[in-house]
Amino acid sequence: MTRAALRQRITEVSPDTFDGLALDVFRYQAAHNVIYAKFLELLRVDPATVDRATDIPHLPIALFKRYRLKSGDWDPVRTFTSSGTTGGQTSHHPLREEEWYRQGARRTFERRYGPLAGRPVLALLPAYLERTGSSLVFMAEDFIRRSGHPDSGFFLDDLPALLKKLLRLQLTHEGPPPLLIGVSFALLDLAEFAPNDLSRLIIMETGGMKGRRKELTRAELHGILRDAFGVEHIHSEYGMTELLSQAYAPRDGVFLPAPTLRAATRQVTDPLSPTAPGKTGPLNLTDLANLDTISFIATDDLGRVAPDGSFEVLGRLDAADVRGCNLLVL
Repeated sequence: MTRAALRQRITEVSPDTFDGLALDVFRYQAAHNVIYAKFLELLRVDPATVDRATDIPHLPIALFKRYRLKSGDWDPVRTFTSSGTTGGQTSHHPLREEEWYRQGARRTFERRYGPLAGRPVLALLPAYLERTGSSLVFMAEDFIRRSGHPDSGFFLDDLPALLKKLLRLQLTHEGPPPLLIGVSFALLDLAEFAPNDLSRLIIMETGGMKGRRKELTRAELHGILRDAFGVEHIHSEYGMTELLSQAYAPRDGVFLPAPTLRAATRQVTDPLSPTAPGKTGPLNLTDLANLDTISFIATDDLGRVAPDGSFEVLGRLDAADVRGCNLLVL
């Protein structure tokens, strides 16, 4: 199947068509992605014999650090990079078309929260703004532009000015709820100034302490932020350099994925075997929006997936877990 035909089907994907489309994307990438083809060869997997989406091998996410993963021969318009906060090598994800990413991100957000137009979008992303190549900054920049609201924008260090603007929006804004999206440590910094009454706003954390604060569980983080901002729920966004799709959790850290994204879990010691439904394990993500790179990613996040496709992120694999899986090394 051609790339153009696959792209069209991806924009129209539904739960009923996801598995069949995933198999067609798998065959396309097995034929056009050199690194993935080598991975399948080492696993002794013949793409022609894979006839169930659950049997598609997922490529270890660490290979985004070692290779430029492209399906086909094309030149990137930009490359997303990870923060590299652990001091190691960063991941690189080449992007073939900017508008493909923008449109997918807009559709996913608006599907959960309604139109961006007319909605104040305030982004508190200091660690990301201080480097280049952040896909989160790229997405937030598009949301800000799409909102068309004079109060939308990025904030770096001036927390009192941001809080003043949030208080004014709480009291005066009559359109769709304003969105404050921020990295976790920066939201905690802001919480120290908070007035306990921003209940009309959507407060959304994107995770990440970036070494600035002590690591907290999501439940602990949300409890602190709920009390500080006077909101009933803290929202979460799940995305990463290696994904072009996102998932959002309107409450309690239960993520609802984009139509192009599906999560499953695998066994720690046998990465080609799935866990039983509802059991905790490392997350495998299928992101059909990654058509031009690799759609089948074995992440280092531990999670649990519900029968309806929603999922939770519960932690990370440690180094011992990864070293114990020889199939995670290529």
